[in-house]
Amino acid sequence: MDVVFIHNNFPGQFVHTAAALARRPGVRVFAVGGPTAKMRPGISLAAYRLPPNPPRAGHPLAERFVTDIVRGELAASAMQKLKQEAKVDPALVVGHSGWGETLFARDMFPNAKHLVYSEFFYNHSGSDVGFDPEFPDAGLRAAFRVRTKNAGMLTSLASADLGLSPTEWQKRQHPEMLWDRIRVIHDGVDTVAASPKPNARFEIPGTGRTLRPRDEVITFVNRQLEPYRGYHIFMRALPEIMRRRPNAEVVIVGGDGVSYGRRAPDGKTWKGVFLDEVRDRLDMSRVHFVGNIPKPDFIAMLQVSSTHVYLTYPFVLSWSLLEAMAAECLIVASSTPPVREVVEDGVTGRLFDFFDVAGLSDLVVQTLAERESLGAMRRAARAFAVANYDLASVCLPRQMALLDGILDLTPSGDPPRVAASPVA
Repeated sequence: MDVVFIHNNFPGQFVHTAAALARRPGVRVFAVGGPTAKMRPGISLAAYRLPPNPPRAGHPLAERFVTDIVRGELAASAMQKLKQEAKVDPALVVGHSGWGETLFARDMFPNAKHLVYSEFFYNHSGSDVGFDPEFPDAGLRAAFRVRTKNAGMLTSLASADLGLSPTEWQKRQHPEMLWDRIRVIHDGVDTVAASPKPNARFEIPGTGRTLRPRDEVITFVNRQLEPYRGYHIFMRALPEIMRRRPNAEVVIVGGDGVSYGRRAPDGKTWKGVFLDEVRDRLDMSRVHFVGNIPKPDFIAMLQVSSTHVYLTYPFVLSWSLLEAMAAECLIVASSTPPVREVVEDGVTGRLFDFFDVAGLSDLVVQTLAERESLGAMRRAARAFAVANYDLASVCLPRQMALLDGILDLTPSGDPPRVAASPVA
């Protein structure tokens, strides 16, 4: 049996499912991806290159869809190569619909069952767009742009047998008429690696300094330091936190670029913009920007954390929050919809209004002061993460059951009766 995975940045969210299928006797696993896709053991990769001068849309509102179409055509060419050179005839195609690569997958493999990873459906209200008044994105023009941004994902989902979303909230960002076609199973996190370790040590890169669980350590993680993940709110709260907690060390993980949203003005970085705003009120000897660090170092950082701060717009939930919970961090997080699905205020963490800078400062200071008495909250956070999001025991088995169920679709095309993961 052949299986094809499609992901711009393969393996992406398919790293574990692709590997599990590749280990099955008699199964050939192939992947289609973009320039950043990576080879994986036992999986044949057909990667495409982006053209130096891709076609542009004749209308600005169509630019995203044209970009998706370009990627879709390139991915289709890679699929054609697999058909011709490796005689690939998949029973199952699994693809991420976010960049257009799955647009023509049904046409290339009409006899296969198709699952699309429906990570996020954009909305003009109640979601990330227009959420932050500091970066307004309102009006009809913005609404038009958001609607057309979904064109490629809708087309892919319409031609698939099923969709898959990692959280219930992300599923429900899609139109209600599509909810029955989308299953909810999280990607999963390694809660064995991300677990408490009383003798953990985190070496601050480039300083020769080592932090341990007995130290007072505030941790904050973004893939990129940008407003979508609340970097600006955290930095504005930091001067007061550090003034009131003179022994606290602050470790900030994240790059200087942009993963989501707009770029900083005038060629600057968001990291620099908001650091400059508060620099003169910070003891920079206690603020450590460590960039993007290797996974073992990241886990060690969580294991020495006294309080882990997490913020996000109403958007995709970060794996790092679940890993922090699994490591028994004390969580202080924004009370935004994706967070409330996994953090119960006062039970598995503490929540605050995303825009309440003073409230964030007070809550972090309070949590640091009370950390010795909050063992039950730490343990509850880990227990919830293990029970609902552990990769090996929960998420991967559900993912594999879903894939096996799709292969058992009835001739009428009725979706398989695979239970979704429980809603937190």
